[in-house]
Amino acid sequence: MEPSLSDILDSYDAAAPLAQAYTIPAAWYTDPRVAHLELQSVFARNWQAVGRLAQLEKPGDYITASVANEPIVVVRGRDGKLRAFYNVCRHHAMTVMNEPCGHAEHMRCPYHGWTYNLEGELRGMTEFEGVKNFERADNGLVPVRVEPWENFVFVNLDPNATSLHDFLGSLVKLVKPLGFGQLKFVERRSYIQNCNWKVYVDNFLDGGYHVPHMHKGLNSVLDYTNYTIENVDRCCVQSSPVSVDAKSEASAAATRKGDRAYYFWQYPNFMLNWYEGYLDTNLVLPLGVDRCEVIFDFYFGDTSEANLPYVRESMGVSELVQQEDIVICEGVQRGLSSRAYQAGRLSVRREAGEHLFHRLLAADLKDSRAAIAR
Repeated sequence: MEPSLSDILDSYDAAAPLAQAYTIPAAWYTDPRVAHLELQSVFARNWQAVGRLAQLEKPGDYITASVANEPIVVVRGRDGKLRAFYNVCRHHAMTVMNEPCGHAEHMRCPYHGWTYNLEGELRGMTEFEGVKNFERADNGLVPVRVEPWENFVFVNLDPNATSLHDFLGSLVKLVKPLGFGQLKFVERRSYIQNCNWKVYVDNFLDGGYHVPHMHKGLNSVLDYTNYTIENVDRCCVQSSPVSVDAKSEASAAATRKGDRAYYFWQYPNFMLNWYEGYLDTNLVLPLGVDRCEVIFDFYFGDTSEANLPYVRESMGVSELVQQEDIVICEGVQRGLSSRAYQAGRLSVRREAGEHLFHRLLAADLKDSRAAIAR
């Protein structure tokens, strides 16, 4: 008999200390019921990065996104205020804004021409004369919470959630000295991977455990023995001295600059990888129980023509690391479906971040026990 969703959730002991802990069970990565619950309990209730603040500088600038399978639009109003809405027309549910980003004087549904102003208010309905008991003021776009931080824009579908500043907690102070605001966006790359979104997060959070074995180029410029892992609030900070010598791989040595590298993860699915003069962010989005999208945004301090060879080479190093990670993650997903595997142990030295992730996830999922369909 198939175990209930409640039984699957109860099979993980979130109270176990790291030295005694197991990973979350394989079923958490392979059961569609867990994936469905995550949309409601994790992605719809926690702050989600949806774009860059630079995309929303002027009134009428907008971006669209999908959060927990909900279409979202974020727009800069005529009053200069940032607003977000469900990107769903109140007439017959068509998505109103259908480009990833752009500029508009108003938001007009392409289906029947219903028009909303930049503040989300319904301003025009075509051929709607004679309709009874209809209040235009009650049929604007439904608002969503939105807040900016550093270069980024976040939304939260939960109207009762804590503020973004409180959600990010210690991360706000930790990144302040790194000068994210001085870095300029260069390029976005997106990767579809045949693995559960949590497999990608686990791999990021293994404290560099896999780096010497799977990322030879990256490993050649990191001082692996002095790699550190620190958990604070909903964040894991991994850091390593950058050490370049005659044995370092040439491209990695040329592009991974500075004295130290920082790798930040913010629950549940946002990562920031920083070297001197360079940042890439990773946003991991679930597309199904065994499929996800990983979105990379690249930022550089110097984007001049003279520095473009460095920019291209640096993104090339990241591309290589990402391709290596795809091999890892898709291999792990295949193994998670094997009858030979139920759960694994965690390295006390390396995998404290993964332990934090699993405990935060368990708290969100078990908090929604009343909504579980048994």
